[in-house]
Amino acid sequence: MSYKIIFFGTSEFSVPSLKALLDDDRFEVVAVITKPDAPIGRHQVVTPPPVKVLAQEHQVPVLQFDKIKTDETFEKLSASDNRVDAFVVVSYGKIIPQRILDLPKHGVINVHGSLLPLWRGASCVQAAIAAGDKKTGVTIMQMDAEMDHGNILTQKEVLISQTETGGELHDRLAELGAQTLPDVLSDYLAGKLKGQPQNHEQATYCKLLSRDDGKIDWTKSAEEIERLVRAYHPWPGTWTEWDGKRVKIIKIANGKYKELIGEIGILVMQDDRLLVVCGDGHAVEILELQPEGKRVMTSQEYIAGHKLIS
Repeated sequence: MSYKIIFFGTSEFSVPSLKALLDDDRFEVVAVITKPDAPIGRHQVVTPPPVKVLAQEHQVPVLQFDKIKTDETFEKLSASDNRVDAFVVVSYGKIIPQRILDLPKHGVINVHGSLLPLWRGASCVQAAIAAGDKKTGVTIMQMDAEMDHGNILTQKEVLISQTETGGELHDRLAELGAQTLPDVLSDYLAGKLKGQPQNHEQATYCKLLSRDDGKIDWTKSAEEIERLVRAYHPWPGTWTEWDGKRVKIIKIANGKYKELIGEIGILVMQDDRLLVVCGDGHAVEILELQPEGKRVMTSQEYIAGHKLIS
């Protein structure tokens, strides 16, 4: 007999976990709950969430609620034919009210991309890199109505490399969560695994990011800026303004800081390299950038088309 599961998820981070449950005979995913289709990209093409695409490929019913806290949503999820053993939530993107969390027989299990109680919130992957953390991981926990607050069932650690971007770490953690989830969920539903409370005094928090958060503050140290560029690639991206135009900073050299005399935040050329002085007097070397309205280019391509201070 398989356990009946309703899966809540939206983003790419959710996809490996949903696939792991769909491919495991111990579970029957009876429905997938995801956010509504949304306009994506420069041309704002209405696009289904990645989780919806995977669910439809497996003929799993999909429900998309504009609002999760309504009576109508509660009635649909609490219908007698929706009685399930557990909900599994992975990067759903909405706060689920307590009365919905109380519906399944064995509660709600969540996969989160940090070592809780560190980095509670939506941008946990970026936060770990930006802060200079040496390690991170995934936490599988019992979910409650407070954000990333529930009892921990298990955690898996990984080291963060000194060149890793937010996108690369995101993908690693998504796969790690998917590899860990099925056995943990099975043991929990079988009564073999009990949750352990978090140390809430050690909690740290991160917020939902927007593109505005990617504006570089050049008064910070070169090391902080280098980490931020990696952490925020590809989302939300980092950028600055030169000559009144926005320039996206795609890639910065790792660990090649040097002292440079000049005004903070001004782009200069030295020894055929693009350098910017930071608040600690050291410089970062820009390797890839994207001027407003143009394609991504290397520093050498940019130098060839611009006259810079040297």
